[in-house]
Amino acid sequence: MRATLRRTIALQRRLAWCLTLLLTACATSGAPRATEHGAPVPRPAEHIRVLDVYPGVTASIVTPADLDATKPVELILYALPNGNSTLETMGRTMSDGVGWRFDIQHIAAQTRALRDRGVPQAVVAYIEADGKSWPAWRAKLGYPRANRRIIEIVDQLRTTIGDPPRLSVTLTGHSGGGSFMFGFIEGQDALPGWLTRIVFLDANYNYSAVHGEKLRAWLRADTSHRLGTLAYDDREITLDGKKVVSETGGTWRATQRLLDDFSAAGVTWRRDTLNAFVRYRVPQVEVLLHPNPENKILHTAMIGEMNGYLHALLHGRRAYDRGPSLLRTERAYAAYVEGAVALPPPAPPAIPPRAADALSGSAFIATIAHANKEPREAATLREILAGNIPSFLRSLQTVEARITGADGAIHTVQYAVMPDYLAIGSDSDFVRMPMTPYTAQAFCDFYGFVLPTRKMSDDIWTAARVRGEPRPLTRDRDSTLTFLEHHRIIEAQLAGTRRGDVVAGIKKDVVVSNALRVRAERVAIYGWHYLNGQPIQPVYAGHVDWYIDYSHGIRPVRRLMRVDGAPMTFEAILADSTKRALLSDEGTLGVTRYERP
Repeated sequence: MRATLRRTIALQRRLAWCLTLLLTACATSGAPRATEHGAPVPRPAEHIRVLDVYPGVTASIVTPADLDATKPVELILYALPNGNSTLETMGRTMSDGVGWRFDIQHIAAQTRALRDRGVPQAVVAYIEADGKSWPAWRAKLGYPRANRRIIEIVDQLRTTIGDPPRLSVTLTGHSGGGSFMFGFIEGQDALPGWLTRIVFLDANYNYSAVHGEKLRAWLRADTSHRLGTLAYDDREITLDGKKVVSETGGTWRATQRLLDDFSAAGVTWRRDTLNAFVRYRVPQVEVLLHPNPENKILHTAMIGEMNGYLHALLHGRRAYDRGPSLLRTERAYAAYVEGAVALPPPAPPAIPPRAADALSGSAFIATIAHANKEPREAATLREILAGNIPSFLRSLQTVEARITGADGAIHTVQYAVMPDYLAIGSDSDFVRMPMTPYTAQAFCDFYGFVLPTRKMSDDIWTAARVRGEPRPLTRDRDSTLTFLEHHRIIEAQLAGTRRGDVVAGIKKDVVVSNALRVRAERVAIYGWHYLNGQPIQPVYAGHVDWYIDYSHGIRPVRRLMRVDGAPMTFEAILADSTKRALLSDEGTLGVTRYERP
């Protein structure tokens, strides 16, 4: 009975979350399409939502308007190729003045065709990196860090569409999008079971035996898992008289490495042809190689002109495999191409609704009261990412600050803050929860927040309508039970005040600061202001990054702010030589976030 109730509640939550996604999305018009006989028929509308999932990374999620979370849902993670924007990758009808990049992939039209060919609940997330290059993004961030972030982005996207009970996920990408795919593979010991399809669309440049071990283990884990690779002989292609790939590079050689690696592991390939392609296959795997006898650049032609994306997403489905292949030179999706699409502005993912069966604050403390640091942090992260926070924390309040800049002009910043420190539980039973800066940063990254600077901590205190007086404790400072004791002291102190007003003076802020440049792998704390505005704690970065005590508080601040009335990100403000003083009294801020080493 209890198990059934939990499943029912979970399903209700997912349905509510998917409905929230649809209601907050921006819908494109349901344009008519031509049938085989030329008569237009209505096409269901799509909903588009653009998520700001990380500084410099957006995910544009395109969902069928009639998505039913109780039925199978297929989430297609499409990592963009080098040089292409999301709109160019989606494609559109061509007219004068429209760039050629809009006519080479047509992933939007191919996905509409996919829905009509038996995958009606296909949801596409177009994942775009700043600079339009996943290889450059990973190299700049550092590969271990970038790989961790890629995994988190994928988890964000699953959460954003409600993680419905019958969800399957496809990981795919074209060209440099393969770097995102390899980052996901390299960043974890084993690939997850909910990942059902991996397709490299001329994108497997960096394939190695390390990837093969994980891919084979993933294939063995479930017979429904599918791996696909599409490539062509690019060894001799030239552009402006020069070879495009090096003597060891390109996807033809990478695919040969894949074939050899699988053969060395005991795989016996079946070789045949599929239209213009040489095909290597075994159950669950299809490798397609175009011999390219005319030595053309087929890099994008295979994906768009030859319907490569559509074929790769349909392969392995019984109805499609029994019929003729779409892998040919006539566009099978021509009737599905539509006009220009206007993407809505990027917005952070919403914090999920608190589940009906979520733990109260006191119940959560009871589950971790005697836990060691690592399981306590894991439990804390699980609860806050799942939305187990009081409702009053969701009503963000605006803080405003102004300066006279070096240019002599007055500049103003407005940003939204949680009115109190991050807590776990319900409105009637919650606990303000200290946590490591990495746990706090993970929550901020998931839902579009940043951690404050020293100046922002002061400005938030100034803006607060409710100010407590510091109540230090001296024993068992890092004990979970002391966390609860301090929370209760604060609650007694704030008795009679209104929930939702900005509260300050009750904890130290975990902040970002230049002190972290001097002392890496530390946590910076500041504040705990007296009633006269003086902080107990100057900026201090003496504690190691895993240290937590009862006095540490997490104050999430919206990453997207307004400066002089115009939207501007936290990072962009800090990079502006004139406007950075709105947020920082430390000059140029060299550390704007907490990243694991």
